[in-house]
Amino acid sequence: MFPSLRLKAVLFSLCLLSRLAYGQGLSPRAYVISPIHSNAITLTYNLQDGNIVFDSSVPITGSRGRIGTETATLFHTFNFFDRSANINLSLPYSIGHFQATVNGEPIELYRSGLNSTIVRLSVNLFGAPAMTPAEYMKWHQKLVIGASLTVSTPTGQYNPALLVNVGNNRWAFKPEVGVSRRWNRWYLDAYGAVWFFTPNNNFYRNAPGSTGPNRQTQNPMGVVETHLSYDVKTRLWFSLDANFWYGGKTSLNGVQAITTLQSNSRIGGTASIPIGKHQSLKFSYSDGTYTTFGGDYQTVSAAWQYSWLGRPN
Repeated sequence: MFPSLRLKAVLFSLCLLSRLAYGQGLSPRAYVISPIHSNAITLTYNLQDGNIVFDSSVPITGSRGRIGTETATLFHTFNFFDRSANINLSLPYSIGHFQATVNGEPIELYRSGLNSTIVRLSVNLFGAPAMTPAEYMKWHQKLVIGASLTVSTPTGQYNPALLVNVGNNRWAFKPEVGVSRRWNRWYLDAYGAVWFFTPNNNFYRNAPGSTGPNRQTQNPMGVVETHLSYDVKTRLWFSLDANFWYGGKTSLNGVQAITTLQSNSRIGGTASIPIGKHQSLKFSYSDGTYTTFGGDYQTVSAAWQYSWLGRPN
């Protein structure tokens, strides 16, 4: 169906559509401090819709994608050697629709299934010791420096006979350092991170001309992110968000895919609205400002959160 080397490379580029979420996230207040034994359950719906950008030399036109993801997240804070720390566990389910015209031939793809489970561990390094609720009420934030490690696991739905999958069949690791500073009602935070990817050693075994398992690799990708937010009152705040990511060239069996270097950025806004003592809603919107390769998506998300204090019994 796709006999030429160029179209094999096009197919390989198309397989990346389900993997371009790395780096695109905008997460204001990711290093916010909470008292120990704080807990939260968050249900989020995230919709990405827009064009998919390829190099002009690739014979693809009319490329679009729409990805809806429902995510359940569990959050818990704890004392880590007298420093404030927290852990997040996220389980997403994604549904994706993709369409494009490749060398004059229309292609449509649909995928649905569990995505990669994600675990994030964050520890405060400066500015906030582990605090009880009573101690936290007396604390006033100034400069806070934290570090985190995000791990994306190879647990998503994956079939090596398919070119495009929901899961990635690999591990990904993102060490990050974050800095935040509060001035009365204003809150500024910035993060710097690098994504590292392990190989997928069982990639698309049905590729034209393939004689066995294929090895897919991806170079590291750097990410910077910044947010400026304003507190209207307790738990009611708004923020302006922006990021930039660079890198992530991808290869198949040691041969680099056509122009897969990502040099992209996004800008958006977030609103958090309390609805009672334990519940809150969060809404966000973002759009691509500069995209060299990948999803030039408009992204809308809505989240419901229930939070409480107390250690597990």
